[in-house]
Amino acid sequence: METQRLLLYMAFGFISLILYQTWMLDYHTPQPAQGQQPSASGTAVPGPGNTALDIPDASGSVPIASVPAVQVDATVNTPSVDVSTDVLNIGISTIGATIVFAELKEYPVSLKRQNEPFVLMSNDPGRYLVGQSGLLNANPEQVDAAGNPSPVPNHEMQMSTTESSFTLEEGQDEIKVPFVWQSDNGITVTKTLTFRRGSYEVDVDYLIDNGSDAPWAVSHYRQLKRKPGTKDEKQQFVNTYIGAVVSTPEDRYQKYDFGDMEDERLNLPVTNGWIAMIQHYFATAWVPQQDEINTAYSRYLPSENRYLIGLISNGQSIAAGTQHTFSTTAYIGPKIQEKLKAVAPNLELTVDYGWLTILAQPLFWLLKTIHGFVGNWGWAIILVTCVIKAIFYKLSEASYRSMAKMKKLQPKLQELKERYGDDRAKMGQATMELYKKEKANPLGGCLPMLIQIPVFIALYWTLLESVELRQAPWMFHIKDLAIRDPYFILPVLMSVTMYIQQKLNPAPVDPIQAKVFQFLPLIFGVFFAMFPAGLVLYWVVNNTLTIIQQYYITRKVLGDDFSLTSKE
Repeated sequence: METQRLLLYMAFGFISLILYQTWMLDYHTPQPAQGQQPSASGTAVPGPGNTALDIPDASGSVPIASVPAVQVDATVNTPSVDVSTDVLNIGISTIGATIVFAELKEYPVSLKRQNEPFVLMSNDPGRYLVGQSGLLNANPEQVDAAGNPSPVPNHEMQMSTTESSFTLEEGQDEIKVPFVWQSDNGITVTKTLTFRRGSYEVDVDYLIDNGSDAPWAVSHYRQLKRKPGTKDEKQQFVNTYIGAVVSTPEDRYQKYDFGDMEDERLNLPVTNGWIAMIQHYFATAWVPQQDEINTAYSRYLPSENRYLIGLISNGQSIAAGTQHTFSTTAYIGPKIQEKLKAVAPNLELTVDYGWLTILAQPLFWLLKTIHGFVGNWGWAIILVTCVIKAIFYKLSEASYRSMAKMKKLQPKLQELKERYGDDRAKMGQATMELYKKEKANPLGGCLPMLIQIPVFIALYWTLLESVELRQAPWMFHIKDLAIRDPYFILPVLMSVTMYIQQKLNPAPVDPIQAKVFQFLPLIFGVFFAMFPAGLVLYWVVNNTLTIIQQYYITRKVLGDDFSLTSKE
């Protein structure tokens, strides 16, 4: 009875969480700003040498200014350079050599659109996410001949290149895409983006050749700018994080969502860390060089309804007649843990298992290891579930032993209910005396289950977050374990197995509670109908193994004294 009550509480808690997450998707998505009040002078107030709100100043902050309510990205109407590798299609605008487009060739949009690669980055307003980088004037006293701040190649400056497209050919391991900017006083900056075979990394190098007759002090910044998360980017009834992440040695994985950006600007020292924008299955990140001192900053741009997070380095003075190189790495691709680990420490944490990462990581390792043998993620899920049930067999046996003893006491508990009626005090006292006499613990069936719950939740997140399951088939009609069962067969099987489990447990003494339990399998079946098939497959297998386990333990281990059918 106590075990069923625990399950009921879990069910209502789970349903409440789903309803809350759905409400958040429907009503808590930031809406575009309708306009912005002009400054007192009626003109923009840019920072030193800056012309837009999304260019930071040398301290890492972004100046407050007023801009028109509708601001068009300058990269939309300018030429771009197309880059094609074996895994990426990239578009790089000649404005700032900004990454304005990225397709992932090995990840189709859906099973029905296999010929369309998934678009992770774009300067299209409907799915806006771009990777900007550039240099900043680190010395306010640096001015040109007219006395204006010395120009620098930020992400709004026009740059030149020799080709309009680059392709990684057969037998070629990498391609370099150079962009050049020159000042009037002899400074040349060459921004080179390097792409490699089989890699989602992009190395970005700024080679500065100071051909002027004076030192040139600049900082290097990198930032990701995107629109707010919207419902079309999320699965129904599945709430996954969309937003920014910052990693430092002190805090390896710190979420900084869009609401945080609206409330306050980030200003955080970062050495040996990184920044990223993540979503379900995919991530974009900027990773600076080892030991480079940076400041992480953020900005909400209400006039555009866009958000940015970035890194800016300390200023570097480049003597006249010398060269200096700023280097950084961008990651644009799926959240595959091995690839993320190779880019930067802790970048694999963007595969967000939440507070149960310590359990989810070994579960994913087990899932992947088994997949290496069976070659099918559906069967790997089934075998992992079997392994978990085997590990917790002894706990389950103790739980069923306690439940069996409680089941045997049901007639006596019913007698006490009839004897004491509505006198709850006497009923409670008599019940406790009965438990003491029979050496029964009403919580004995719950405690072993409570120990297992974190493992099952961790496996839930493992299946939910693993991009490896995206568009991975199982068998029959299940062609994609990451989306719902198209014919709802698995949710129906889950409801049936829950119903059978219910019948194997002692019925609640309270008739109202008993009626509520009758609808529990149906409620779960309806809600799980929209969940990814891989998650529902796990629950079906888990329920089926629980039924088999309970049958075996109650009949073979505990003996025939504990019948599986309730005595009327």
